[in-house]
Amino acid sequence: MLVISSASSPVLPISAAGAVSAGAVLTIDLSALRANYRRLCREAGGARVAGVVKADAYGLGAERVAPALWSEGCRSFFVAHLSEALALRPALPSEAEIFVLNGLAPGDERRCAEAHVTPVINSGTQLSAWGALAQTLGRPLPAALQVDSGMARLGLAPEEVAAIAADPAHLAGVDVTLVMSHLACADEPEHPANRAQLEAFKALAARLPEARRSLANSAGVFLGPDFHFDLCRPGIALYGGQPFEGPENPMRAVARLDARVIQIREVPAGAGVGYGWSLVTPGAMRLATIGIGYADGWPRSLSNRLGAYHGGQPLGAAGRVSMDSVILDIGSAALKPGDLVELIGPHQSLGEVAATAGTIPYEILTALGQRFERRYAEGALA
Repeated sequence: MLVISSASSPVLPISAAGAVSAGAVLTIDLSALRANYRRLCREAGGARVAGVVKADAYGLGAERVAPALWSEGCRSFFVAHLSEALALRPALPSEAEIFVLNGLAPGDERRCAEAHVTPVINSGTQLSAWGALAQTLGRPLPAALQVDSGMARLGLAPEEVAAIAADPAHLAGVDVTLVMSHLACADEPEHPANRAQLEAFKALAARLPEARRSLANSAGVFLGPDFHFDLCRPGIALYGGQPFEGPENPMRAVARLDARVIQIREVPAGAGVGYGWSLVTPGAMRLATIGIGYADGWPRSLSNRLGAYHGGQPLGAAGRVSMDSVILDIGSAALKPGDLVELIGPHQSLGEVAATAGTIPYEILTALGQRFERRYAEGALA
């Protein structure tokens, strides 16, 4: 006969129902976010600092993050796609600048103009389409011009810049408000590409109309005044990611991830654990299954490699990461169903999780799924 004890299946008060409806909790500390913005502003000296809020603010929620940055004086915001800009526009005052880094797909020009969003022009084709709309509307339209200073990803090629310089008619109807490029190796401060791109950017920008200049990303902010120009564009550093190689991270943690215990069981020696029995227990073990998996962005590469923490006590990984769950070796830890265990937090940083998974903090953050309960708090991670 199967007996379920009240201890393993507690009756929860109605007020707690929302808190246990999700398998994991993602906490976003908005005060830490603002502190990181202020830190970057100090580092940038006299340059303005924008907020890169693409990919839903690196997975943390652009509609909450962008207004928090606005409250600190941020006035320029960068997203990757027009769809992101259109979703963000209602969350910000009308005077906020929103730039679309990938430029515009053919046919999106009018929607962009109507939403008062500024495209980042990356090719002659995009420039022609934007200028044509300006002529149709009978008014100039703002645009940023991105030049390829040596990353071979996005931006006007040197020959396209030369063509614009030779014939200003290419810019008819276009109000150039920003000239920018992007650094490929800024997270390696001594990499020769940084200085090479700086010199290339200065040469290319000199051939374009007078406007604000922007080159520095998160790591670029820390490369010094030569890289700052008029506007810096940090992303990962805002969200607590380490912007450059080194022993210490100058940024405050913004995100914490905790997963909820679903079930606890004791298994004997020789028990297969998880898919493929990638772990066979060497002795009796006490296991907990938690409600997060690769469908939530917790990498499968962490299988048998990275566990969790509870009350400062490490809990070992046990078996493969599944779509919706992870198994932990909890030993004698005082855990019960419904308890939370730390996956990203003070004992296991975002950088450490990324390194163990064989990836970068950007990928960990932006992969975090939508099934979490999201808590926005002030000073929660201090």
